[in-house]
Amino acid sequence: MNAAFALEVLDKAPYVTVSMTRPDGSPYGLPLSLARTDDKTFYFHCALEGDKLDCIAHCPTVFLSAVTKCTPTIGPKDGSFTLQYKSATAVGKAEIVTDHAEKIEALRAISQRFLPHHMDAFDDAIARSLERTAVVKITQIEPPVGKRKQYDKQGEEMTNEREQSQTRLSSAE
Repeated sequence: MNAAFALEVLDKAPYVTVSMTRPDGSPYGLPLSLARTDDKTFYFHCALEGDKLDCIAHCPTVFLSAVTKCTPTIGPKDGSFTLQYKSATAVGKAEIVTDHAEKIEALRAISQRFLPHHMDAFDDAIARSLERTAVVKITQIEPPVGKRKQYDKQGEEMTNEREQSQTRLSSAE
């Protein structure tokens, strides 16, 4: 699937697993609440110290992965046990945000994504916690990749090629 599909999955996932490398070379990954501000930039917040920041200082390259609409199912044509899903991955470079204005805008984007109906409390929350909150910016260094497995109403597995040909046929009519 194309980059737009992958970004949509990353946007809709309730969390995105961010995988990093610890200073000793061992892997470290955890689900985080990310917000995207443009086609290449994601943000998350965390404490001012800890494993995430140690990993980023050691190796800023990170791997993002997300899954949405994951539903166990029986294959409609062959009775196989399978999953319908939408997934996305991306590779990026992580850095700690030091610019005061960018930090606030990143926290605003995160808050808007996860608590849009409570934005009236945003300024007070920033006043209380900005100085004790770290913000990490992840900039994609490769286009994101999306995958899916989904069946149409006739029980046929939808593929990107089949979907494009159906779109061309519909457009020609």
